[in-house]
Amino acid sequence: MKHQIDYDRNVFINCPFDDEYEPLFNAILFTVHKCGFILRCSKEYEDSSSIRIQNIIQLIRESKYSIHDLSRVSLDETAKLPRFNMPLELGICMGAIEFRSKKQKDNKYLIIESDKFRFKQFISDLSGQDIRDHKNTVDDAIK
Repeated sequence: MKHQIDYDRNVFINCPFDDEYEPLFNAILFTVHKCGFILRCSKEYEDSSSIRIQNIIQLIRESKYSIHDLSRVSLDETAKLPRFNMPLELGICMGAIEFRSKKQKDNKYLIIESDKFRFKQFISDLSGQDIRDHKNTVDDAIK
């Protein structure tokens, strides 16, 4: 598989896929590609019979780098519950780095948010991490 050969260039993105986020996703995709890397995401898997979390774990395993956008962790209007998919995937990535082989301990990840300090309201254990904010704008997402 070509992506496995390009492990050092693979960048897993953990982000929402809603219509409102699409301009930011496209900006990140463009930037990652322009920097010579390969963007990997769960959209690669179209097989409904596969288990989504296993696909995500495989993408993390095949990628030296990852980007985790926590900007959509908010209450769902109907269910009145937050969606924690992005923090869950970040946790898998962090655990994978901690418990992996020597090669994979060098993996790097970037955490992005709409507001640099909003994460403290729902995942304070990330305090001390260097969170980058994109302010929900394409220009800031590219930076």
